[in-house]
Amino acid sequence: MTTLAEASGTSWDVIVIGTGMGGGTIGRYLAEQGLSVLFVERGPTGVRAEEQELNPNIWDREARLVRGYWPEPLEATVNGVTTTFHAPLGAGVGGSSVFYAATLERPAPHDLDHSDARPHPTGGWPVSYEEMAPYFDRAEALYHVRGTPDPLQPDGNLFPPTVMSATDQGLMSAMKDIGLTPYRGHMAVREEDGFEQYLGRKCPNDCKMDGRSAGVEPALETGNAALLDFCEVQEILSKDGTVIGLNVACKNKEATLTARSYVLAAGALHSPRLLMASGNLGNGNDLVGRNLMFHLNEMFALWPPKGKHSAGASKSLAFRDLYHQDGQRFGMVQALGVEARYGEIVHYLNMAFDRSPLRKLGWLRQFTRLPAAIAVKLFGSAKIFVGILEDLPYAENRVFHDPADPHRLAITYDMAPELLSRRKAFRKALKQRLKGIRMAFTGAGPELNFGHPCGTLRFGDDPKTSVLDRNCKVHGTKNLWVADASFMPTSMGVNPSLTIAANALRVGEVVAAELMETQNG
Repeated sequence: MTTLAEASGTSWDVIVIGTGMGGGTIGRYLAEQGLSVLFVERGPTGVRAEEQELNPNIWDREARLVRGYWPEPLEATVNGVTTTFHAPLGAGVGGSSVFYAATLERPAPHDLDHSDARPHPTGGWPVSYEEMAPYFDRAEALYHVRGTPDPLQPDGNLFPPTVMSATDQGLMSAMKDIGLTPYRGHMAVREEDGFEQYLGRKCPNDCKMDGRSAGVEPALETGNAALLDFCEVQEILSKDGTVIGLNVACKNKEATLTARSYVLAAGALHSPRLLMASGNLGNGNDLVGRNLMFHLNEMFALWPPKGKHSAGASKSLAFRDLYHQDGQRFGMVQALGVEARYGEIVHYLNMAFDRSPLRKLGWLRQFTRLPAAIAVKLFGSAKIFVGILEDLPYAENRVFHDPADPHRLAITYDMAPELLSRRKAFRKALKQRLKGIRMAFTGAGPELNFGHPCGTLRFGDDPKTSVLDRNCKVHGTKNLWVADASFMPTSMGVNPSLTIAANALRVGEVVAAELMETQNG
């Protein structure tokens, strides 16, 4: 930990804005190369013994921030309907990753590459799957990813899987019996007893690997990195295409921080807002904040065979039989890592209510408790799974910056007809392929995964159609890179965490090489 006076009195090799999967990973890599690194984090360091999960029902800004939650609510206009709620986003060392359920899945080649057999909707990423493969390997090793290879795509640098519960064993056998090819899901955990209880919440030790435990903490241990928490970057200062400093506010004090290079890793909702707040840096073609993507969550319950039920959340199963089917880009299916508990069901129903036409009749909201209680009885022995439906980029889906209220977090998003059509086909395919196992969808309407924002600073070879170059440097700047989910031109059909970490390692190599070249030159 460092102080604002110490941080502002030092000229760093690199300042990393944000400490999540991208910021933590790239900061560790750069520190291990012997470069001086300053992590700047808006939220707290936190106490290692903390075990809380994200709580959307805490609305006080300071109370949220001190717990490591993003303090401001999200104002989301989806299909023309505006609602305000707290998205599942973190603000503290490790970012959102400290609350996640540790799923780090590798994308499929068709997520990045274009081919005649599987055309890519954007023509393919500027960096191919083959180019990314070594970085996926390194990220899996860095995050201690456990599991078994996917039989349909046996790539991976995996540690042995954790012990399966009786429920998971029963469900895996049942899936194989109906012709599916399940595998042990890929989870970033160390082999320690009781890690399951920290899926979806903070882990008080390093049994669950995230941006804090696999990124920031090892970086600090090198002696080359420092951390400044409760520090908000207000503006990125630049001159003639070179970033010359950061204006920051830290515990009611303001200062300017300087470095030779800068890495922006504040997340796909916040990084574009900071560029817009910095004189529209990188926004010459009005692309900053556009092409916002999430995933559509298709949640459903599966009942294990009789006699195979065991307590606890199921997290170790996944399958990709529907990942790409009949020319349709769907996505993988994985156990969600939560049980069908009363609290989760009430929260899910309340979220659906708040986006329904009934939201204007607020007094009706309390009655979500009754169907939740019935659902607990109904789903009591079931395990919750989620199908992750790929989202695609549309320029009108975007993040906004409000100069009059810089803390306002607002987006607009319209579900494209092709997305809704693919969702309908995905649900139909799920029902058909799961025949023989008792299953039930837990919702009727399409649900965006607000924990998976991406794409708002897409990378590419053409500055006219992208914000970042192929190495994720902001077009038109000499020393500003991006290392979070905003670089992605498509959302892929998997959780983005492993790809964020892998890309951060790739970008880290470029940043380190340029710094060492100028230093030696």
